[in-house]
Amino acid sequence: MDTPKNSFPLPDPSHPSEVRAFLRAEGFHPSRVLGQNFLIDRNILDIVVAAAGVAAGDEVLEVGPGLGVLTGALLAKGVRLVAVEKDHRLAAWLWERFGGRPDFTLHECDALDADWPSLCPGPGRVLVSNLPYAIAARLLVGLAALPTPPERMVVTVQREVADRMAAEPSTADYGLLSILIQRHYAVRVVKHVSPTCFWPPPEVQSTVCRLDLRRESCGNAADEEEFRRILRMAFSRRRKTLARSLRGETPDPAEALSGAGIPALARPEDLSPDQWDALVRHLALLRRT
Repeated sequence: MDTPKNSFPLPDPSHPSEVRAFLRAEGFHPSRVLGQNFLIDRNILDIVVAAAGVAAGDEVLEVGPGLGVLTGALLAKGVRLVAVEKDHRLAAWLWERFGGRPDFTLHECDALDADWPSLCPGPGRVLVSNLPYAIAARLLVGLAALPTPPERMVVTVQREVADRMAAEPSTADYGLLSILIQRHYAVRVVKHVSPTCFWPPPEVQSTVCRLDLRRESCGNAADEEEFRRILRMAFSRRRKTLARSLRGETPDPAEALSGAGIPALARPEDLSPDQWDALVRHLALLRRT
């Protein structure tokens, strides 16, 4: 790439007119397909950075940095930041703005195709991102299952996704996403965000969430792939009790349920992540006997 100019001032997110004028000047039209909704609210930016709790020297990951408003705020904290941006137009802008800095690295690729094990080679990384809505749930589930997942993730996502991640057992929003995330992370809703805080405004509300890695993740003793297979199978038959839906896994599901301390009439949405882990382990034990 060419030598970065670093001469363009970042638009102030507290001035929506400045962001719009900048985009017009650059001839840039946000892509609905890529879920490009740029933050234009200084208060929300400050809330995200504060929730991240990063300090000088921290290793930070950012997905979909867009115009780099959050990127700049994080770099101002003295972190070392690795950004992943799919849009080549925005990647070129980010390179021009931050490319000369030793504390900034840019990967131009789809976040779903990124080599995350190499981006998270050890513990302690922090992910801070206003995530594209279309990939948020899938990406977070994948990150949670890494050999060394991020220590903390502070993300802005669609409110529906946030509700599902934070949901408790036996509630309407509780399901696969709740379990796959809570198996590894404690989830906390930080702030609900109005569509007017973005430009162009999305058609849905957003939520800032903080996910903190559990010191002893649920499921350390269970194989992740097997856990997910049984979980998906059970939720595909969620109207059935587990005693019925698990008949293809063991001749006597009641024995596995009893061994895991789960009521015989329990349904998939009634079990907490640690109960699911206990159930998967008892099913594996029964297969070996």
